[in-house]
Amino acid sequence: MMMIDTHTHIYAEEFNDDAAEMVARAREAGVAKALLPNVDGESVGLLHAFVESFPDFAYPMMGLHPTSVELDWERQLAAIKPLFAERSYVGVGEIGLDFYWSKERVAEQKAALEEQLRWAVEYGLPVSIHSREAVREVVASIKAVGEDSLRGVFHSFGGSADELMEVVDLKSFMIGVNGVVTFKNSGLADVLKSVVDLSRIILETDAPYLSPVPYRGKRNEPAYIPYIVTKLSEVYDVSPEEVAAITTRNAQTLFGI
Repeated sequence: MMMIDTHTHIYAEEFNDDAAEMVARAREAGVAKALLPNVDGESVGLLHAFVESFPDFAYPMMGLHPTSVELDWERQLAAIKPLFAERSYVGVGEIGLDFYWSKERVAEQKAALEEQLRWAVEYGLPVSIHSREAVREVVASIKAVGEDSLRGVFHSFGGSADELMEVVDLKSFMIGVNGVVTFKNSGLADVLKSVVDLSRIILETDAPYLSPVPYRGKRNEPAYIPYIVTKLSEVYDVSPEEVAAITTRNAQTLFGI
């Protein structure tokens, strides 16, 4: 089986001591590529360095994570946008809204999100969306900028069936599924099965976070993608090989890789 981890932060310090071994384990598990979204200004150098070390495995995205948005978000984005002319990215991300940790900077988060959505239109790139406790608000921003001009993924989806239906109604957006689907009480498996089929799903880890069972609570890594595949094969009653084939094709189509 060939699989793609479409959202992983393996350039983070948690992997400083065993990056090469971690990539080798991923490849051995069948993960051929990993897509790396940026977080903030400080992570840019780490991201680029990792991609340069593993150019046939790691593919970068560029964006400002919503929890990194500051009051001077325009200055933050002004520092990031020129990078699109200097390097090749597979997407704009990680961008979005996060109302779980704080609602202090809702206006700034929304403004930063919509500006970066406009970048995606300008550069013809997909977006990797973070939407924690803010799915409907993100959908509204996508519609405000122009849903017909945008495509991407709602990464680490964890909302309700009603929220998932709103995302599915955006015809060019995928659902990113990670280790949460293996959590006994998450309810995600039932939500997915009731609303969406595999044609709209792509795989991710969000490493080093959200490790699937049986590694829950430990550092996550791309080599654990097969546990997500196994769970999805149970949810949709198809073989793991079919899950891997469909989700890999979805990722290749969305990100052009």
